[in-house]
Amino acid sequence: METVDDVVKELVPRVLGTLVRRYGQFDLCEDAVQDALLEATVSWRETGLPDNPTGWLVTAASRRLIDRVRSESARRRREETVYALEEPVAQDGPLTDRDDSLILLFLCCHPSLSDESQLALTLRAVGGLTTAQIAKAFLVPEATMGQRISRAKQRIKTSGGRFEMPPESERAKRLDVVLHVLYLIFNEGYTSTSGPELHQVELTGEAIRLTRALRRMLPGDTEIAGLLALMLLTDARSAVRTGPDGSLTPLAEQDRGRWDADAIAEGVALTTEALASGPVGPYQLQAAIAAVHAEAPSTAGTDWPQIVLLYELLDRIAPNPMVTLNHAIAAAMADGPQTGLDLLKPLDDDPRVAKGHRLPAVRAHLFEMTGDLPAARASYELAASRAESIPERNYLLAKASALTSGDR
Repeated sequence: METVDDVVKELVPRVLGTLVRRYGQFDLCEDAVQDALLEATVSWRETGLPDNPTGWLVTAASRRLIDRVRSESARRRREETVYALEEPVAQDGPLTDRDDSLILLFLCCHPSLSDESQLALTLRAVGGLTTAQIAKAFLVPEATMGQRISRAKQRIKTSGGRFEMPPESERAKRLDVVLHVLYLIFNEGYTSTSGPELHQVELTGEAIRLTRALRRMLPGDTEIAGLLALMLLTDARSAVRTGPDGSLTPLAEQDRGRWDADAIAEGVALTTEALASGPVGPYQLQAAIAAVHAEAPSTAGTDWPQIVLLYELLDRIAPNPMVTLNHAIAAAMADGPQTGLDLLKPLDDDPRVAKGHRLPAVRAHLFEMTGDLPAARASYELAASRAESIPERNYLLAKASALTSGDR
């Protein structure tokens, strides 16, 4: 049974989309909706859900919006704006709630915004998270996150962003941005880039929820299906990624019997359907790789040659250093560690990873596989010195220490 919080989150994009479509003024509408959401959360917990939660929220948010305009505008401007709010300009044809939610997601992922701003605005406006919740997730002060969100809304306004679907010629490119933002939100939640926690359930949960909603809006898009499958198959391992003390547990040491079988079944089914239904894209290929891992009985029993082939395909259509890093690990498992080490060499000159912790971490693992323990230890120590995530840093230091003591 859905809780009040669940219902509120589901309604956020629909209500905000309705207000922005009617009145414009994205920033004022977003603030008004947040106020209405707080009011609803308190009221509905005491009285129960109203017969029409959407209508209740739209009415409450509209009232809040008009109050804001009346209190903040100069007299002449106030009279003009309040009149416009009370008598909305007719639209070019009716828009459904489904359209409003989709348009809102596109608007939050406007190409004029940085990745960080797109993430924050999507979580706030479409996900319904408070500024404090988003700030906590990204380990910045609430005031800083509030400023980032405000600048994002202002940027959309000055860039001429409008509450409408992008032109057909731009739609595919803009959808790519939307998917990328949802992918980044999930990744930040699944493995936090910094701080004491490895996994932030709130972010992964929001990413999955929003991707499900997007799939309902565009059920025929195979890359949306691929992204949802990838998230489900990856998140299925969450319960066993850390030990009781919060320490990182690598894939090879996880208890696969405790992986979420329902999430795996859904993810595999989505992957199979997507691969059979349309052009193959990067999210489908990543989901296919995750499916091979999910269905393997153990690390040794994994079909590594198939994973290598999938990474080769992925590298052709969406090359990036993270693909190369993972490809190197798979190649080492299939064809020996030296093959993986050779694949890593070009990354030494790639500024995207050359100074980060992931390249030396992978190299350390492969050196360990070759038996070159001094080189492995040095690479683990280098990776630990660069890691900002405390669980990852502790794991890398433990690996280096084990090699020093001879306890492998």
